[in-house]
Amino acid sequence: MARKHLLEISVDGVDKAVAAERGGADRIELCADLSVGGLTPSRELLRSVRERVHIPIYSMIRPRAGDFVCSDAEFAEMERSIAIARECGMDGVVLGILKKNRRIDMARTRRLVDLARPLPVTFHRAFDETPDSARALEEVIQTGAARILTSAGAKTALQGAAKLAALGAAARDRVSGVANPLQPDRIIFIPGAGITHSNIVEVAQKTGAIEFHAGLGSVLPYSSRDFAAFESEVRQLSEKLQGIGGG
Repeated sequence: MARKHLLEISVDGVDKAVAAERGGADRIELCADLSVGGLTPSRELLRSVRERVHIPIYSMIRPRAGDFVCSDAEFAEMERSIAIARECGMDGVVLGILKKNRRIDMARTRRLVDLARPLPVTFHRAFDETPDSARALEEVIQTGAARILTSAGAKTALQGAAKLAALGAAARDRVSGVANPLQPDRIIFIPGAGITHSNIVEVAQKTGAIEFHAGLGSVLPYSSRDFAAFESEVRQLSEKLQGIGGG
């Protein structure tokens, strides 16, 4: 049986979260300040959205804008933020840590994955900064993260579709080099960046992905308070996904 396609929408406020759910989103990525790529939301925002939204919510865990190399103090803040996310009823967390050489910081990432359990962890687009995506894939898998949100280093998911497809195939392959359809993928790839209702079907067809991420920043400014328009855009995305065979 074909697996259902899933739509994740990133939001930075209660009204957007409610609009995304009404529009047909399957999951929320909750952030503060999407204009800088998303930061850790406050405890108050976590609680407010949890009270109003019934679909799964994943909290961003990112202490500051800029690169993904963190100090000891920032790492400790990430640990505290995960505890707060659990306390506020989140269903998962989204994070990413790199070393100064832009390789995956496996030790720290594994520590946060363990701390988050049983909540699943999505390794975010810090992945796109790594110099060797094939190696980074294996490193993220070894940390125990459940998902990778990525455009495969391209400006948009559509531009990175071929590489996303190759990474997705590698995620399905076993040690033998042969994919076993009876076993789950080693990790789930989520294409993200520049996905809209006009291209999501093409992204799905070219990548073979089943989960997709959109913030709609290329369609509506992050500062927009036109929540009806936001809901409409999410609905169009959802309808396009549902129209794909098996979706």
